[in-house]
Amino acid sequence: MISAGEASGDLHGSGLVHELLKLQPDLEIYGIGGDRMQQQGIHLFYHINEMSVLGFWDVLKRFSFFKKVYSDIVSAMEKIQPQLLILIDYPGMNLKLARAAKKRGIKVLYYIAPQVWAWGSNRIQKIVRLVDKMAVIIPFEQKIFREAGIDADFVGHPLLEMITSKMNRSEFFQNHGLNNDQKVVGLLPGSRPLEVKRLLPELLKTVRQLRVKHPEIQTIISKADSVADNIYQQIVQNNNQVKLIENCTYEIMNHSDLLIVASGTATLESALFTTPLIIVYKVDRLSYLIGKQLIKIDSIGLVNVIAQHKIVPEFIQNQFRCNQLMSEMEPLLFNNDRRINMITELNKIKENLGKPGASFRTAKMAIELMNSKPIS
Repeated sequence: MISAGEASGDLHGSGLVHELLKLQPDLEIYGIGGDRMQQQGIHLFYHINEMSVLGFWDVLKRFSFFKKVYSDIVSAMEKIQPQLLILIDYPGMNLKLARAAKKRGIKVLYYIAPQVWAWGSNRIQKIVRLVDKMAVIIPFEQKIFREAGIDADFVGHPLLEMITSKMNRSEFFQNHGLNNDQKVVGLLPGSRPLEVKRLLPELLKTVRQLRVKHPEIQTIISKADSVADNIYQQIVQNNNQVKLIENCTYEIMNHSDLLIVASGTATLESALFTTPLIIVYKVDRLSYLIGKQLIKIDSIGLVNVIAQHKIVPEFIQNQFRCNQLMSEMEPLLFNNDRRINMITELNKIKENLGKPGASFRTAKMAIELMNSKPIS
């Protein structure tokens, strides 16, 4: 069984399912995931689109639903009796499933660790009790978990094997009616409906203001599969100065001159294309106040966390305003020294994430854990 509750978990889980079935084609795999994992062969109990939440208040509002999900998965666990439960991030639900699995004698592998270095350090002791093995994807995590007494191995980052652009800049611009001689700002306002509703209006206001000074700037929006078309249309309306583009996320990341990205996996994906970027985020006020008390690090963007210093500007909550964004957008678009400096720092991130093959190494680890013997 595999449990991945978010779009990024579905992305990484799909690579893992693919490698598991290559190594052991007769495996039956069940769980929670999305379209990508389903296409690779997992039998879904719940789809990630049903699991999407943003902030503590959203979780509370849907408490009865998540209680049902947990109950259904535990019932399935008892019926199927899997040899292994693989958890992908999403700790609120997944640590509860780990406890249920442990009680039933099912081994547990955690792939893509909860971010205990950011908040929730009390979860480390839960992981010690409940998890048999960890496959971590950020270099410094191995030391943190091993020092806590957890069998943890750094497997590299799965994005390294996925990051690819199918079109060059000329092809992409031609396909979407863009002018190859003019700069492009790419907007990635998240993969959850609430993220798009909270972030996209202010982002559009910002690019409108940017175009007052720089009317040649082109703006494109990356449409997430997990967000309904009508949500974008309500916000964009008949704005003919922006283009809404789907199924081209990596092309947008690769060929834009500047990206404004919702905090999450997309920030690291953007960084791996070494495209200058700005990180933004906003949640409801209650979630922000609770999170501010819990979070122990200065940066929330994965790029800055991995770099262990701030190389990408972050505009979070009350700082996420048009005039604040403008102060960073212009230098990153037009100041060549500033652009080169960020690109150099982003290249260092890429070098620190190991070699491609995280999905294979984790699949191998999973099968060895199931069979309690190494694979040659």
